[in-house]
Amino acid sequence: MKIQFSQSRPQTARLLAQVVDKGKLPANLEKSAVEGAGAARFKGTAGQLFETFVERDGNVSRLALAGAGDRNDEARSINLEKAGAAIAGKYQASGETEVVLDLSGSGLSADEAASVLLGLRLRNWRYDVYRTRIKDEQKVTLERTTVVGAPDRTEAAWEQMAHLATGIEFTRELVTEPANIIYPESFVERCRERFKGTGAELTVLDEYQMEQLGMGSLLGVGQGSERESRLLAIRWNGGGSEAPTAFVGKGVTFDTGGISIKPGPGMEDMKWDMGGAGAVAGAMLALVGRKAKANIVGVVGLVENMPDGKAQRPGDVVTSMSGQTIEVLNTDAEGRLVLADALHWTQEEFQPARIVDFATLTGAIIISLGNEYAGVFSNDDELSKQLYDAGIATGDKNWRMPLGAAYDKLIDSPIADMKNIGGKGAGSITAAQFLQRFIADGTPWAHVDIAGMVWSDKPGQTWGKGATGYGVRLIDRFVADTLEG
Repeated sequence: MKIQFSQSRPQTARLLAQVVDKGKLPANLEKSAVEGAGAARFKGTAGQLFETFVERDGNVSRLALAGAGDRNDEARSINLEKAGAAIAGKYQASGETEVVLDLSGSGLSADEAASVLLGLRLRNWRYDVYRTRIKDEQKVTLERTTVVGAPDRTEAAWEQMAHLATGIEFTRELVTEPANIIYPESFVERCRERFKGTGAELTVLDEYQMEQLGMGSLLGVGQGSERESRLLAIRWNGGGSEAPTAFVGKGVTFDTGGISIKPGPGMEDMKWDMGGAGAVAGAMLALVGRKAKANIVGVVGLVENMPDGKAQRPGDVVTSMSGQTIEVLNTDAEGRLVLADALHWTQEEFQPARIVDFATLTGAIIISLGNEYAGVFSNDDELSKQLYDAGIATGDKNWRMPLGAAYDKLIDSPIADMKNIGGKGAGSITAAQFLQRFIADGTPWAHVDIAGMVWSDKPGQTWGKGATGYGVRLIDRFVADTLEG
């Protein structure tokens, strides 16, 4: 969606929109609109929308009032995004091509106005690349938003916020694409295209290079696929000589479960088992786009988990880059095997000040937290708190889960240093304990299990059905508050 700014309202505007705080209708609103809003029980709660028709300058236009909630609500920016999203959700396929957003008299600051635009743009995103026979009334028609009456500095605020929108949309694109289009090599190529000319430095390791480094854990996952595995690092140096902060993503571009094959129903969803890698790539695009004043590296391990005659078997023992050996009892517990080598290589290569990994790692985290929170496991209280605060501020919510020696014992193996699964209970915890064995002593680390957050079967805060873009805002806000603040 194109966002543009104008000094005056276009005379031919057919769709007008205004943002309304809870209980405060615009002072210049027509009597018919006021009475209509009352009859419709429109209160201005966050995300609530009321539509009517008004005559202005001799033209009859649609008027949409979008609720922004209480002005003093701690979730103010999130509520403003909901207001913008409500407009896009209502008119995305309405036949209207333009919405005129009138912010005059709204009392919004520049940053608040940018939040409305962020919600509007994100909710209007839809990926119709492969839909060739879609009906006209189902097609996305809303193409642009013209902003009038914007507060001072709104254009500058939106220019920065637009980079965040671009990053979230890139993540959604990667997660939405089918596995015959996005696989390890094509994921890398799409990143090359998007980061070209941005100033970011990309490093790619192929299978031969990873084999020379001893990445038996990652390579074992992909050995049953015709698609070769890759390791991709995206580095941005915007913070002087400080050690970088590393974000590491699980990128299983399709997960059949391997020899421990998954049930057929629902397996198509496993195209988004690379949601962690997608979140890291999208966040890096946002950070690089807005020239973040921090040193950051995003690393993604990219594999496809398939069950052919060369696939690893339950009971196989692999040697990771760290030298630790792993008994693979379940080939469907593959994400931790990918991350084991990606985490170790990241530490060896970049000596990061801290590491946060993102992965659609376990179904168990959905049992624990549903689709409302990601699970955070961390060896550092401060880092965990920073992620929690960033999640509350952006809506990418997360909740800290426990780690401990008692859980660690559940992954001890009688024939190797560890096994890749524990018992029936605490599945997400034992997965995190596994990852912790590949973190150097003294390095602050957090693992974010986002299995319940990257895909939605129903429209949400600023997304339609499908990929949510979870993680991009969380990383961007964490960097802003922790590294740039």
